[in-house]
Amino acid sequence: MKQFWVGLVTAFFLFLSGLNNGNAKMTSTFVRSEWPSTDIPLDNQAFAVPKGRNAPQQVHITQGDYEGKAVIISWVTPDEPGSLKVQYGKSEKKYDLTAEGTVSNYSFYKYKSGYIHECLLDGLEMVTDLSLGCAPFYLCLPGDLGQTYNSLSTLQHYMQSGADAVLFVGDLSYSDRYQYNDVGIRWDTWGRFVEQSTAYQPWMWSAGNHEIEFMPYMDEVVPFRNFLHRYPTPYLASKSTNPLWYAIKRASAHIIVLSSYSPFVKYTPQWTWLEEELKKVDREKTPWLIVLMHAPIYNSNEAHFMEGESMRAAFETWFVQYRVDVIFAGHVHAYERSYRISNIQYNVTSGDRYPIPDKSAPVYITVGDGGNQEGLAGRFLEPQPDYSAFREASYGHSMLEIKNRTHALYHWNRNDDGKKVPTDAFVLHNQYWGGNLRRRKLNKHHLRRTIQPITDKFLLDSE
Repeated sequence: MKQFWVGLVTAFFLFLSGLNNGNAKMTSTFVRSEWPSTDIPLDNQAFAVPKGRNAPQQVHITQGDYEGKAVIISWVTPDEPGSLKVQYGKSEKKYDLTAEGTVSNYSFYKYKSGYIHECLLDGLEMVTDLSLGCAPFYLCLPGDLGQTYNSLSTLQHYMQSGADAVLFVGDLSYSDRYQYNDVGIRWDTWGRFVEQSTAYQPWMWSAGNHEIEFMPYMDEVVPFRNFLHRYPTPYLASKSTNPLWYAIKRASAHIIVLSSYSPFVKYTPQWTWLEEELKKVDREKTPWLIVLMHAPIYNSNEAHFMEGESMRAAFETWFVQYRVDVIFAGHVHAYERSYRISNIQYNVTSGDRYPIPDKSAPVYITVGDGGNQEGLAGRFLEPQPDYSAFREASYGHSMLEIKNRTHALYHWNRNDDGKKVPTDAFVLHNQYWGGNLRRRKLNKHHLRRTIQPITDKFLLDSE
């Protein structure tokens, strides 16, 4: 219990350090002295090819099953297929288990990939039982990363944060901004660029618009071709029919990944799958319900304004019905956090025309601020809409620290010219365990004695 209060105090001071008052919406006045938004040169050490003939590279790990007891390890050998076997064990000194994987390669225009290996390690043991929500778990949520010096700053700052896993909200390499063979080459450089993190902890992938790579002038008309060959997802484990949408359980969270660029209207495969997946969520075992998508549903930036409206119309009622805790998106190259709001009452004949406060709704957070070559989206709509709590056009990364089944600490760190600066933070209350019962279960007098001064508004998330 003491550890929780220490964490809560920390979050409160992070909150104050960003001058972000939970009682009022805010547009940050910070103006970034922007680093060049150009890709790092190919000969830079960030893309270094490992020494040795046919040495493995682009190593990355993702979850390999539904329950969190398996991982998929992927790597590339440039010249010829390497060994298909992976040795592993319970300690670094004893690798007494072996798994065997598969290898494949593909072409994109005239580019030929290296040999892509995939190996599933299943039947793994959890270090501790996190289902009861008694062990803190750290998630990082980056998006729209790319491979610029700003991208490197974001990646390094995230790695300093000590998260347990990454939930990536789409737009990985930005290779589609190149042509011909350079498209594939820039997928290779990005794989080596992020290997410093992806080789050591699981990254859960979702696809953005820059993964579509529909390029008829190169006779490449199969969407997501590079992404699907390189970044596997455990979609079959959650009964999905497509690698672009799936679900996993990770620690005390049930995480749903949606595809903004695949059909999702009524009766399509993604719509049908989500309807069934939400019914399977057990908040007794996985208290936290998190959704990832690329195009944000609520966004007050001129960039990509209302591009997520069709998905909002399709799914928002479910998000409220099933009390989703938080929804993360990318796409907009700026940071923004919403209050708990919904627009489910409106239809073409009646109801509220604009989003209204809704304590059953998720908090929506846009984190498309990784650092890619397209630069920042610096033009927010004015006046700031009532649904928008905090927004800033800067690069950065988000962290979600799940403390227990009722509380999580969230904070966004600005990359201020290479420095990690805590800027926005709040306490996220669980919608199932802390929603309807929070006022009865929380002793506010005790909270006020513990943290002075603190407002009721701060205690109630972003409502």
